[in-house]
Amino acid sequence: MKKDNTSMMVGGLGLLVTGIGATLFRGKTKAGVVGFGLAHVVLGALDMVRQKIRH
Repeated sequence: MKKDNTSMMVGGLGLLVTGIGATLFRGKTKAGVVGFGLAHVVLGALDMVRQKIRH
């Protein structure tokens, strides 16, 4: 069986974007970049725990 790493990649990218946004930006830009990164972390986590439906 082939393992799908897409959700891990999305979550990892979200962590990377969140870290970069938290350290390099200020103000509203910082809030936007951090929010974008955290959204990807949440979406990656939800994708990992959802039930896989096979047809």
